[in-house]
Amino acid sequence: MAEHAHFGRAAKACGVSQPTLSVQLRKLEEQLGIALFERGGKTVSPTDACKRLLGHARAVVVAAEAILAVARDLRDPLSGRFRLGIIPTLAPYLLPLVFTSLRDALPVLEIKPWEDQTDALLGRLRAHELDAALLATEVDSPDLASRKLFDEPFLAALPPDYPLARRATVAETDLARDILLLSDGHCLRDQALAACGQGEAPTGLRGGVRCAPRACRRCSTWSLPDTARR
Repeated sequence: MAEHAHFGRAAKACGVSQPTLSVQLRKLEEQLGIALFERGGKTVSPTDACKRLLGHARAVVVAAEAILAVARDLRDPLSGRFRLGIIPTLAPYLLPLVFTSLRDALPVLEIKPWEDQTDALLGRLRAHELDAALLATEVDSPDLASRKLFDEPFLAALPPDYPLARRATVAETDLARDILLLSDGHCLRDQALAACGQGEAPTGLRGGVRCAPRACRRCSTWSLPDTARR
């Protein structure tokens, strides 16, 4: 309720009806002897007492989920729900390649993919809303463990009459002044800038474009990972 500030959305997130959530919340308030939420109109807001208890409540939820996860792993470590985050520049190319094999090899494992940008996925990992995430860059954080899965080269999609189109390979410096970028927040944007020796988007670079086939006809170069062409 504190996250959604709305009975309907909170009930949907909990997988119960709105009246059921309201009744259970009232019972909890009666048991604690304090009001947890201020109800007004279509929204609800946590009281000061509720804000002080939220950290403890979240810790209880995490601990309860951990107990269930350990019990599930003791029965079968490769069964049950697996919440997998994945970045948008990787999801549509990688998931179709591996999902069928995973389902055949692990029929009782229920994979729940969640597509989002890197920072949002890391936030969900830390909030225990995801079990793992597929990212393009290694995470340098003591509270998360990472493992390298594979490397892939960058490809440059060029118009046929572009001066670099006849080369077998293209140096990063050749693309530095004219490259198509994703919008801020996508790690592929940062990788493309790093490959071209740019710390941030310089004047003249086209940004804010989600890789679409028609986009490369309006721009000289288009940087994309090798997985995207398969």
